[in-house]
Amino acid sequence: MTRIALTAAFVAGSALSAYAAGIERTAPSPRVLFEDGRYFELSATLVSPDLSGEGGLLSPAGSTGDLLQHFASFDIAYKADLTDRISYALTLGTPWGVDTEYPVVAGSGYSGTAADLDSYALTGIVSYEVTPNITAYGGVVGQYIEAVAFFPFGAALGLAGPYQVDAEGDFGFGFMGGVAYEREDIALRVALTYYSEIEHDLSTTETNGAAVSSTSTDIATPQSVNLEFQTGIMEDTLLFGSVRWVDWSEFSIAPPVFTAAVGAPLVDYEEDWITYTLGVGRKFNENWSGAVQGSWEPASDTTLTTLGPVDGRWSVGLSATYTYENTKITGGLSYISLGEAENFAGTAFDDGSAIAAGVRIGWYF
Repeated sequence: MTRIALTAAFVAGSALSAYAAGIERTAPSPRVLFEDGRYFELSATLVSPDLSGEGGLLSPAGSTGDLLQHFASFDIAYKADLTDRISYALTLGTPWGVDTEYPVVAGSGYSGTAADLDSYALTGIVSYEVTPNITAYGGVVGQYIEAVAFFPFGAALGLAGPYQVDAEGDFGFGFMGGVAYEREDIALRVALTYYSEIEHDLSTTETNGAAVSSTSTDIATPQSVNLEFQTGIMEDTLLFGSVRWVDWSEFSIAPPVFTAAVGAPLVDYEEDWITYTLGVGRKFNENWSGAVQGSWEPASDTTLTTLGPVDGRWSVGLSATYTYENTKITGGLSYISLGEAENFAGTAFDDGSAIAAGVRIGWYF
């Protein structure tokens, strides 16, 4: 019961978390460590957002047009047992990302504004069963990030003219660790996991009007804490959820030329975000199970970046899993309501939404 219901629940969660706070695409989790025996999985999520802004100093045309682009994320995971008490896992994913492109609209000061950030993270984890009920785990995270951004309205910010920054790719390293408590008789698992910040020193080229400068920009993707739980509430039925805190108030992207001219970073956040998730999974028969899940992220009520003006969100999702012999296939679909936000120029971004669809295929061998 536990394995089938939990798998269905998780894929609903992966589709929901594919549009998290800040620049986060997918939230990390140690849950692959708790799969039985040797296990391999592939998963992908496609997200289609819709968001536009109105009013403000830089939008005389009345609307910015749809600024968030479709994007896809993927995850690969492998888990195996070394002994009866020691296991390990390798995961590869795309944790952070930005795909913003304001359409070319006559009379709009945002016309052509764009940003793109891509990332990849490889995590190696080792777990040790301290007692039959308690498991400790930890590992190393290697991460790659590259980015580019363009502001045609640089003069309105105090720059010499249109501004562009190109950041070459950089590798950084961090760590993760946690502990889990389990009771098999009631399908209970509670896992508390910490992920460290990861520092990057990006070689950047900043174009400020006609001037081109070679600079260095330090960023650190934020530390986070996850509390994940599941428990059986009746036969073949599982209650699950999570609370996730991310230290966004310590995150910023501050290219030197931009920051000196504007007096503020290119991207930063005044508050942290906490995301709450709750759902129910149900096993229908030996082959089929399903789950429904909701998620809520309170708004910070602060001024947000033009490159990602979303403040809080809520979402709901459904998933179904088909299991046959050593293979399981799960599909999930989520609706996400993007929270209202306002940027430095007073443009209001509201009524945003996104649809996320995810699929995961796993094999036991």
